[in-house]
Amino acid sequence: MNDENDLLGGKRGIDVIHDPLLNKGTAFTEEERERLGLRGLLPPRMHDQQLQKERVLENLRRKTSDLEKYIYMVSLQERNEHLFYRVLVDNLEELMPIVYTPTVGLACQRYAHIFRRPRGLYVSQADRGRVAEVLRNWPQRDVRVMVITDGERILGLGDLGANGMGIPVGKLSLYTACAGIHPRQCLPVTIDVGTNNRSLLDDPLYFGLQRERLRGEDYEALIDEFLRSAAQLFPRAVLQLEDFGNANAFRLLTQYRDSFCLFDDDIQGTAAVALAGLYSALRITGGTLADQRVLFMGAGEAGIGTGELIIHALRAEGLAEREARQRCWFFDSHGLVVAERTDLSPHKLPFAHAHPPAADFAAAIEALQPTAIIGVSGQAGAFSQESVRAMARINRRPIVFALSNPTEKAECTAEQAYAWSEGRAIFASGSPFAPVDYQGQRYVPGQGNNVYIFPGVGLGVVASAARAVTDEMFFTSARTLASLVSESDLAQGRVYPELPRIREVSTHIAIAIAELAYDQGLARNPRPGDIAADVRACIFEPNYPRFA
Repeated sequence: MNDENDLLGGKRGIDVIHDPLLNKGTAFTEEERERLGLRGLLPPRMHDQQLQKERVLENLRRKTSDLEKYIYMVSLQERNEHLFYRVLVDNLEELMPIVYTPTVGLACQRYAHIFRRPRGLYVSQADRGRVAEVLRNWPQRDVRVMVITDGERILGLGDLGANGMGIPVGKLSLYTACAGIHPRQCLPVTIDVGTNNRSLLDDPLYFGLQRERLRGEDYEALIDEFLRSAAQLFPRAVLQLEDFGNANAFRLLTQYRDSFCLFDDDIQGTAAVALAGLYSALRITGGTLADQRVLFMGAGEAGIGTGELIIHALRAEGLAEREARQRCWFFDSHGLVVAERTDLSPHKLPFAHAHPPAADFAAAIEALQPTAIIGVSGQAGAFSQESVRAMARINRRPIVFALSNPTEKAECTAEQAYAWSEGRAIFASGSPFAPVDYQGQRYVPGQGNNVYIFPGVGLGVVASAARAVTDEMFFTSARTLASLVSESDLAQGRVYPELPRIREVSTHIAIAIAELAYDQGLARNPRPGDIAADVRACIFEPNYPRFA
């Protein structure tokens, strides 16, 4: 009874219906309607959650565009979170592309135009000196996961300013759907420091600050105040940085990772999912990670983060760091990253090897003879037919990962990868591609989406109350994910588990992360007798609570 009272917080009648975490709509029982003063406020016939789910899916599937489906699902989340998550969890393969990539990219571009109800917390430069006061306005006190963006580099779409709120909202939906973090414990945050996107600044419906981006000391002071205030008010929360511009992302991670329980998903989450894909691919190609040479198209957050995690893995196999770095090469907008270039930003310098320059990606492939190419450039079509054919000529089973999001930004399509390699490519992409039939064989491309990593890492950190998120945790999550790929997955060309298994995958990763936190003395919780049972006890199931 005390738990029920705590959940209701004294609410009755219409206030219960208007609270998305309490509302059950027509699923309130006769006894609940009597006790909570709901008689007359609802249609008289009770429909359980299963019938409600059928109604939602019927209406959803009538929508004629993915953006309309996105709006419908967001509206459901705003009025009935348990039903939203029940529908999402039970239909994840169908609906994850709607609530997150690729549809969330279009939703962010149109966010101010499709705006219905505010969700999450907006912090702007006008809040300097009183950020803690703004954070106290958030109604939930037991926040365990925060996803934070400043909107400068939304997916592969660039600077979307305050419209970027769709990303932390969507990411946290996946924390709940894929790992069972309770929605009450999730806080999406957009730090609005302006935008350099002229179309947004000229748009009368844009609801962010109408000014160019804040830079320099003022920007750094606002971010610092926010992070310190967030850690003070929500001391058990893990802080996930998302879609910051390259320079800020690397600097903020380096500056704050040892001070707060903080990570950057674009740098570390992408790295773990890419490394897991490589481990799985090696079960098809044979050989070890040390036998590989990886060429990245793109040298931003995702690429450099993946390179660093590969080096971490190679050092675990016994290679010296210098030798490990020789296994990773990068190609950016100015060509191959080599030592003689004078235009390299600091995060690229550790990968600038002594080698003749190459201005063409296919030429770089011919010169370096890589076993794998990984696209993290956000440049559609960056893997040309010539490039993929070169990979297929050099390798019996070329590894081709086109990981840029959303779908239209992928370096090549699944169909192109299979056709250009005569069906021999081991392909993965960031956004989903449909199965491909090529010369009588069906290929099922793997989706190398960070959703296989960050929800499980977050659940493990939450369950153990870890004080930090470490590189070792992402290395562990990559190995755990790869171990969950079945032989039947590999036989179809898929280097990641089927998406409907995501809750199982996240739970395994969370257990491994919690064990690591306890073993390394990072956990603030006392070590339980059964870590797996303790992790599973933290998982939210989107079934309606009982109020009577």
